[in-house]
Amino acid sequence: MSALIPALNKPLVDHRIYTIALRKMPEFLEVFNRLAMPVLLQTLGHPVGFYTSLVGPQNQFVHLWAYDDLADYERRCHARDTHPDFPAYLAASGHLITAQETRLIKACAMPCWTAPGG
Repeated sequence: MSALIPALNKPLVDHRIYTIALRKMPEFLEVFNRLAMPVLLQTLGHPVGFYTSLVGPQNQFVHLWAYDDLADYERRCHARDTHPDFPAYLAASGHLITAQETRLIKACAMPCWTAPGG
């Protein structure tokens, strides 16, 4: 977990939620790990984390990536989208993802709280 702490100090977070087809989460996770992760680690860097839904809407996969600013986000996303291996992931996962939400959220000051490592 300590390797993720530097990402927590970045002010902009890409908060993605993919809704996965019923009973297809294991297949999606295998495809994501095998085809997307090598590209994402090379182009986006290390993620903040990965999560699956437990309570509330089901069959959701959440991943978080931190950025310095909007220009950093756009530069790294462009690198991902134009990577020659990324289309293979898109083709292999298209039938598994039923919906996608992408949110950019920004850090806000909370005077009574300090982030770990901050």
